[in-house]
Amino acid sequence: MNTRNDIIKDINAKIAEEFEIDEANITPDAPIFETLELDSISLIDLVSIVHHDYGIKIAKEDLPQLKTFGDLYDYIEARQA
Repeated sequence: MNTRNDIIKDINAKIAEEFEIDEANITPDAPIFETLELDSISLIDLVSIVHHDYGIKIAKEDLPQLKTFGDLYDYIEARQA
C-alpha cells in the first residue's frame, strides 16, 4: 500500500509527463480540469493512468467529485488495495 506522499509524488510525475505541464502546477488545491485543460479524450488518459498504475477504475459517476488534485489523491488513497 502506498502512502499519501508516495501517491502524490508518483501521480504528479506521471501526470506532468503525460500532459506536458510543469509539475509545480500540480498542487492539492489546483483544479484538475483547468490545470490539465482536460477534454473528453484527455480525461480518458487521466483515468487510464490511475487504472494502470493503481488498478483503480474511476467510475463515471465519481468523476464530478474529483475537482482538485487533492480529491484525486484522496480517491486513490481510499481505494488502493
